[in-house]
Amino acid sequence: MSTALTDLFPYPIVQAPMAGGVSVPRLAAAVSEAGGLGFLAAGYKTADGMYQEIKQLRGLTGRPFGVNLFVPQPDYAESGAVDLYAHQLAGEATWYETELGDPDSGRDDGYDTKLAVLLDNPVPVVSFHFGVPAPEVVDALHRAGTFVLVTATTPEEALAVRQAGADVVIAQGLEAGGHQGSHRDLPENGCPGTGVLALVAQVRETVDIPVVAAGGIMRGSQIAAVLAAGASAAQLGTAFIATPESGAHALHKEALTDPVFPRTELTRAFSGRPARGLVNRFLREHGPYAPAAYPEIHHLTAPLRKAAAKAGDAQAMALWAGHGHRMARDLPAGRLVEVLAAELDAARAALSGFPTAGGEVR
Repeated sequence: MSTALTDLFPYPIVQAPMAGGVSVPRLAAAVSEAGGLGFLAAGYKTADGMYQEIKQLRGLTGRPFGVNLFVPQPDYAESGAVDLYAHQLAGEATWYETELGDPDSGRDDGYDTKLAVLLDNPVPVVSFHFGVPAPEVVDALHRAGTFVLVTATTPEEALAVRQAGADVVIAQGLEAGGHQGSHRDLPENGCPGTGVLALVAQVRETVDIPVVAAGGIMRGSQIAAVLAAGASAAQLGTAFIATPESGAHALHKEALTDPVFPRTELTRAFSGRPARGLVNRFLREHGPYAPAAYPEIHHLTAPLRKAAAKAGDAQAMALWAGHGHRMARDLPAGRLVEVLAAELDAARAALSGFPTAGGEVR
């Protein structure tokens, strides 16, 4: 990774921007203060809401941080499929005594307005999910002094990131919790994916820009593994959900290590886009029938998810989590960064005693 970017955070640890209220200013501040790179998630917020969180974060730390944006999505949804899914969810709405949301509540997530705010009030790092920003957007952010990171889930997507002029590609493996950042979510594609270690190696052979690895990383030894595979840093999301600074619902935090939720699956049930979450009743019952329709399904199910959380029912909440969720630790975010860094150092020290390919001991 370029010296200028690595100078921003001493440890190769990036806190994933988790939308929906998880990546709040106090979490990002704690991570940045401890030597990682904290992130705010602008997804599902208004431009003013994003700006207010940036102001709050700047009041908590003078260290660098990042802000994540969702790239607007092409319209692949079939209205008939969305209407049918709404009909299937009618019983859920009755049970939770709420109305279904309006699937046509908006497609672009206030993208242009948020970009204008970030150009008028530059932050150190901006990352993009669900696609590649236009080259002129990347150029404008560079002129403002902002580093640009973009998620990719395949080598081909990584090449598009490089061609747009981004500084870093985030290689997101299928193990990652939450939404897959694939650039196109065509219905016929299903929920494909590549493991993070294989993806990092493939991306490194495809593009000549630094790589941040994301996907199921919960321990410092796993950070060492992705660094050995060619990444310059690791992005961790699920590991930070359980921290006290996280804005995740208490039921979400508890579910990570609850034996009732032993595994995760990629599903379209809650948003219409592939996202990895803990398998609960809602995912099991509705996942097989959810259409590829984002953000329509996200808007449609939003009131249900809120009502379930208010009722204390984790069985209908979107419990986003990666493969390593059972390894979550209830530690303060800053302390977690320190522990991860120590584990990384220990893993590197252990590897230094192994013989090289030529038979010499390092």
